[in-house]
Amino acid sequence: MPIYEYRCTRCDHLFEVTHGVGATVERCERCGGPVRRVFSPVGIIFKGPGFHVTDYRKTPAGGDGKGSESSHGSGEGKTAASGTGTGTGSGGASR
Repeated sequence: MPIYEYRCTRCDHLFEVTHGVGATVERCERCGGPVRRVFSPVGIIFKGPGFHVTDYRKTPAGGDGKGSESSHGSGEGKTAASGTGTGTGSGGASR
């Protein structure tokens, strides 16, 4: 069952009550005056790798630009070399 927080309008007493969703509290437990339900902001906890890093990234993943360029550049050279040995005639003609 959910916990609800109430504040008395007469004595300003703040208290919590556990009851069903449809139920309400009418009177203060201390003075018997009318009460109002208190609404509080809900705490949000983001777990895991996080949306901020994946959705708002300004630079590509992999740290600074120097490390990712050198590893990326060497990968392109290997791809081109392997492509050259496996039939560049048809690949070169189409480009």
